Amino acid sequence: MAMSRLLDLEAMSQLLRPENLQDRLLLAIPKKGRLYETCISLLNGADIQFKRAHRLDVALVTNLPIALVFLPAADIPRFVANGNVDLGITGQDMVRESGPDVSVSITEVMPLGFGKCRLQVQIPEVGDKIQTVEDLIGKNVATSFEHLTSEFFRDLERKAGVLGENGQLKTSIHSLSGSVEAACALGLADGIVDLVESGETMRACGLKPIDTLMSSEAVLISSSKPHEHTNTSLISLITARIRGVIAASKYVLCQYNIQKDNLAEALSITPGRRAATVSPLRESNWNAVSSMVNRSDVATIMDRLESVGASDILILSINNCRV
Repeated sequence: MAMSRLLDLEAMSQLLRPENLQDRLLLAIPKKGRLYETCISLLNGADIQFKRAHRLDVALVTNLPIALVFLPAADIPRFVANGNVDLGITGQDMVRESGPDVSVSITEVMPLGFGKCRLQVQIPEVGDKIQTVEDLIGKNVATSFEHLTSEFFRDLERKAGVLGENGQLKTSIHSLSGSVEAACALGLADGIVDLVESGETMRACGLKPIDTLMSSEAVLISSSKPHEHTNTSLISLITARIRGVIAASKYVLCQYNIQKDNLAEALSITPGRRAATVSPLRESNWNAVSSMVNRSDVATIMDRLESVGASDILILSINNCRV
């Protein structure tokens, strides 16, 4: 069995040689972390079929001429900007952190609606010496977002009139690769700049937010200067599939029957994305209505439909769609 796995790995390694990737569109995916699992679900929903061999960071898609490249999320913007890969999924925070030289060569194709977080300045809850971001000027700040943090404090110091010559920061920015939330408790920093989702981790570490640098979510990105050989039709196909999966996650199909006298009022409740589908029933005074509605509003919509006389109200999940 072990020998079989080694042979499979060797065969896959040969298949993934650079010359075998030349005719494939390259799509970069975070190899781990907070975006990885949702990215895999997104690809499955878009019917992008692949099998990733153990320990390999490239996987060939079996039903389309695509290769998936698994990279650290922070590296994906640079690979896309340089044209090393055609498309990538990463966080907006990673695009901004990569700096203007990289981000200027990147096009955000679409937001993906997951991985939402905020890049915030956090300080210890206990203590009264530091209460605002201005109080952190000249102090120690720890972060894994060195570029964004430096730019934030550079603007802050410029407004305060204390920025040194040649843009030299008075504030000390300490770059960490992880566990930033522990920096204050361990005495390394007076404040931190880090990503926050729910805020529970920060509160558990005795920290509180005092400012937000940016809000972020996962985005599909491409190079703003694609190569001549870039398969633009395949990029359009993948983009459409991903957009359909995202729409399907946001909407459900609402179907119901309504008397014609109450149809206009019911349609004001369920107008649909473009328009509702209205069909006559055998009973001449009734219509059947089908409309896409926001998943988050389903309970309220059903209540309102019932109040205007709708019956046989059904809510159907949408696995995929094109909108």
